[in-house]
Amino acid sequence: MDAPIGHFDNARPAPACLDELTRPVADAVRHWSGSVPADQIVYVDTDPEWADTAVFVEHYGRDLLETSANCVVVAGKRGGETSLAACVVLSTTRVDVNGVVRRQLGARKASFAAMDTAVGETGMEYGGITPVGLPAAWPVLVDSAVVDLPYVLVGSGRRRGKLLVPGKAFAELPGAVVLEGLGV
Repeated sequence: MDAPIGHFDNARPAPACLDELTRPVADAVRHWSGSVPADQIVYVDTDPEWADTAVFVEHYGRDLLETSANCVVVAGKRGGETSLAACVVLSTTRVDVNGVVRRQLGARKASFAAMDTAVGETGMEYGGITPVGLPAAWPVLVDSAVVDLPYVLVGSGRRRGKLLVPGKAFAELPGAVVLEGLGV
């Protein structure tokens, strides 16, 4: 199968390669619902040494930079309580943690979650965290620019492999909140 974006040697519908995904991501694909059929989510096999965005686009094509998104875990704190959320923004931007995120979470302070917290709470590998398969109680804050793209390249839950997901599917993820200006 040809990937809808980029040029990859191995692209397959995600439901056909659940063994390549972490358990939470595979479960999310297996139980997928929404207007976008699960077989439109494409898994591409990639080298884990090239997982970080800058290195990835150098190897797989600079054109992917405009259609790549990062998913980061943030922690919002207020009154001694900490809540976790995920933020999905285009790779060409950074998450507005101290503005949009802090206000959306109703937090006094917001910051990127510690690596061990992000990995432990998601069941995914650091550098491969994806919004597909996150804990159901988490808000998933999605920049509107991500939703507007036909396809978006995002992590697969592991450093090896990526998912190509129709942009509009991000708005239908459990807990999704589409926000203007999340990525700056």
